[in-house]
Amino acid sequence: MEAMRRKLVWVERQDFYGWGCTACAWVFNSSGPPAGHSLKEMMETYERLRDKGFTAHICAEHPKAGKAKV
Repeated sequence: MEAMRRKLVWVERQDFYGWGCTACAWVFNSSGPPAGHSLKEMMETYERLRDKGFTAHICAEHPKAGKAKV
């Protein structure tokens, strides 16, 4: 069985707009405004933190909600 390949994607839901994982319910939540002296530095900081969080997360710790049983 081939391992599922997860990807970082833009997520738009009623309660959330941001980056998330295709394989689980993990989403990136910034802990505050990104540090930097310029907009470019702030963007680079944000992207670095987002990518680090995505790489480090464990999908099994963020299961997707199951479908409601009828």
